[in-house]
Amino acid sequence: MKKFIDSQASQHEMKLIQMGAKVEQINSKMCYIEFNIDDIEVSYVYNINKNNKYFLERIKPYPLPIKDFEKEEDVVKLIYIDIEQFKNASKSKNIDEFIHINTELNKTIKQFEDLFLYYNVPHIETEIITEKINEIHDEIIKTKENSERVFFDKDPDNL
Repeated sequence: MKKFIDSQASQHEMKLIQMGAKVEQINSKMCYIEFNIDDIEVSYVYNINKNNKYFLERIKPYPLPIKDFEKEEDVVKLIYIDIEQFKNASKSKNIDEFIHINTELNKTIKQFEDLFLYYNVPHIETEIITEKINEIHDEIIKTKENSERVFFDKDPDNL
């Protein structure tokens, strides 16, 4: 099986080089982690590369690339905090709506990328979209200011 995978990787590398890419194949280990919190599946994947760097991504209940880490302990710590936050959030009456909104935001990002890549979008339209995004940002800040904080083990990254 390993020989087949290596062969496939070599074929992909050759095609990508022909397209003009610089390709470096890295032997790495992929780890998949799964939790079930009050019927909410929360799962992660992280990759350990040849330089012992860790790239962590949450894949469920909605995808979210998190970041690169130097040490495995930092990956475990972040997952621990994330799970504690989901345990807390799972008590909310709005958890399903929260997950739905995040899923829709992810779809919106993909739709916007497709719009940009497939169409010559007039400048006025990008201005309108930017205004709408700013409205969403403002609404998130307003909602934060009008909401009770319930998790204190970590400060928010983006608020």
